[in-house]
Amino acid sequence: MLFAGIYNKMMGWAAHPHAERYLVGVSVFESIFFPVPTALMVAPMAMARPERAVRIALIATTMSVLGGVVGYYLGYFAIHLIEPLIEDIGYWDKYMTAQQWFAEWGFWAVVVAGFSPIPFKLFTLSAGALQMALMPFILAALVGRAAHFFLVSLAMAWAGPKMEPMVRKYIEWLGWLTVVLVALLIYFH
Repeated sequence: MLFAGIYNKMMGWAAHPHAERYLVGVSVFESIFFPVPTALMVAPMAMARPERAVRIALIATTMSVLGGVVGYYLGYFAIHLIEPLIEDIGYWDKYMTAQQWFAEWGFWAVVVAGFSPIPFKLFTLSAGALQMALMPFILAALVGRAAHFFLVSLAMAWAGPKMEPMVRKYIEWLGWLTVVLVALLIYFH
């Protein structure tokens, strides 16, 4: 039972006394370079501790925006050094999409980035590279990230404990279905 073990481990980490510290690190680094979305930590934490859902969302939002500011400055001052890395790790097309969104929508591109499948870090780097004004960037990141993390956290706090027995029962099926869907997405992308 591969996915049952992973699921139990993730739920254990989510309920760990230091889980909020880990969330701080994941939230900051995900906005700069870390490949794992913060929501993957927010969801089980809110399900494991529903009474802390608002606090979890606040931590994720604040630290993600802080990391976004670091990403912004990296884009502003060092995009010429970062672009080859973006291309090497296979994010070039998504980076170009982020650039296009900025050209079309500016401020709103950062707000929408909170919900897009394009990694947020590409928007933070793009905002700096395109020299978007810092305060509008911070405001847009705050709105987009807060909407995203509060939605995930509060939904999991409300529905998660009710759904947890069903998720636990079907975790192997759900896990393998996810693997197949990701493989198909990669194949057809």
